[in-house]
Amino acid sequence: MSWGDIPDWAYGSARALMQSLKVVDPTTYDHCCRVGELSRKFAQAIGLNPYEQKCAEFSGLFHDIGKIGISQSIIAKPGRLTDEEYLIMKGHSELSEEIINPMAKAHPFFKELLPAIRGHHERIDGTGYPDRIRGDEIPLLARIILIVDTYDAMSQTRSYRKGLPVDVIYAELQKYSSTQFDVQLVKDFLKAHPGWAAEGADSETTELIYKKIA
Repeated sequence: MSWGDIPDWAYGSARALMQSLKVVDPTTYDHCCRVGELSRKFAQAIGLNPYEQKCAEFSGLFHDIGKIGISQSIIAKPGRLTDEEYLIMKGHSELSEEIINPMAKAHPFFKELLPAIRGHHERIDGTGYPDRIRGDEIPLLARIILIVDTYDAMSQTRSYRKGLPVDVIYAELQKYSSTQFDVQLVKDFLKAHPGWAAEGADSETTELIYKKIA
């Protein structure tokens, strides 16, 4: 059964975009691959169909592609960002949307990715960015990516801090449920994630989502 159409050229386009990101910012490239993979697994865990799982995966893969347009002096800064730098950094979700928009004009599949790419930093309480929408106004895939994105960012060691233990990250996700994160999705993530961790990473997204759904 097919729920939607993914064009053949989607995979080549993903390879080209992600290779460009990898050359400029290997750390963000690796992060995006992990977020794409976990977003697909999360979508599957909550019962989304295979096409929706691919939408989650591509959205996660591209969510930070806009950082290719932000100076590495900001992206890789070891210390706290200034207010001006933080404002520039916040623009990455809109830059990501802008980069994917030409493909969205060419095929409906990519159009479906745009709300999640743009909205992956929106918060349930309405204090996120760029549009300050709240609750169910935030697209489901954006709410999924926010949780996965936060988990991955906290788990990785950076020049300014060590990666946090998984139990600490779980506690943080629970702590900020209903303000930053969707309460039910956090419950779903905490239930499903230990199984994924036990399985280890797979190669599908790391290989730049070459595989197609049936």
